[in-house]
Amino acid sequence: MNGENGKRDADEKALKARLENLSGALDARRRQDEAQKAQEKASIPGGETGKAMSLGFRVLSEFVAGVIAGGVIGWLLDKWFDTSPLFLLVVGALGTAAGFMNVYRIAAKPTSPGSGGPEIGKQ
Repeated sequence: MNGENGKRDADEKALKARLENLSGALDARRRQDEAQKAQEKASIPGGETGKAMSLGFRVLSEFVAGVIAGGVIGWLLDKWFDTSPLFLLVVGALGTAAGFMNVYRIAAKPTSPGSGGPEIGKQ
């Protein structure tokens, strides 16, 4: 029986050593992952650049769409009614005003988190 106890003790010691080895490797991997995540966060501060670019492209597209839509509609009305630049100027100006109004609406939204408004420059 003494031989069995000695073998069991040796097996337990081997298992404990293996467990400690695996635990150490797991801890090292966790530290490595945490360091990598911290480095990624430092290189991209909260994705602020992406948010700013997204908002900028949205503002640009809203304004340009208003101007182009007004110009095209005015040009078509001029062609149909044979009133050379009249509708182009009037409806084009209305399209430009609509573009400015859309940009104003985007800029006037509250900037608190969760409000859906722009959060550019907030830390």
